[in-house]
Amino acid sequence: MLGAVLVVVCALAFGVTAVRVDPRTAVLAVARPLPAGHALTDADLMVVQIVPDAAISTVAETHRSTVVGRTLRLPLAANSLLSDTLLGPAAWPPAGQSVIAVSLKPGRAPAGVAAGVQVLVMVVPASSGNAGAPAGQVEQAEAAVVSAAPADTSGTTVVSLLMTSANAVRIAGASGDAVLVVQGRAG
Repeated sequence: MLGAVLVVVCALAFGVTAVRVDPRTAVLAVARPLPAGHALTDADLMVVQIVPDAAISTVAETHRSTVVGRTLRLPLAANSLLSDTLLGPAAWPPAGQSVIAVSLKPGRAPAGVAAGVQVLVMVVPASSGNAGAPAGQVEQAEAAVVSAAPADTSGTTVVSLLMTSANAVRIAGASGDAVLVVQGRAG
């Protein structure tokens, strides 16, 4: 009987100690996707519990007031952990690259195109009336989708694309209808 009581007491002691010795710490993360240059508000932030790791830079929840009002250097996805290296003057887009907006008519992009997807953007000139042949050269460039807005009432979607600055100027200056192609990558 004494052995059973001792086991129960030890189990309770272990349970209480395990609850009190939580290795996790409260840090800040962003609650929604945010663009580079965005000034953080209290509503943009959420608290998450993580087990600290020296390789991961974070901002403790207790420093919340020091980050509100500061700007983001890079765009961040929802639930991204916040770190001091992400705060400061916008550093987006990277040097030598540009972000352009492309308007896509219905059916000109695969369903589900979202941020991070690598695409080939093509601008196809209007047909010349000669058996549907294009009136000029098709311009194309590789890009990464930064964001895709929901389609408007006409079905048109605006997609922001990251690409080299030279390609951005060429694609933005081309006349015709833009088309996005998602290509498989050899890997």
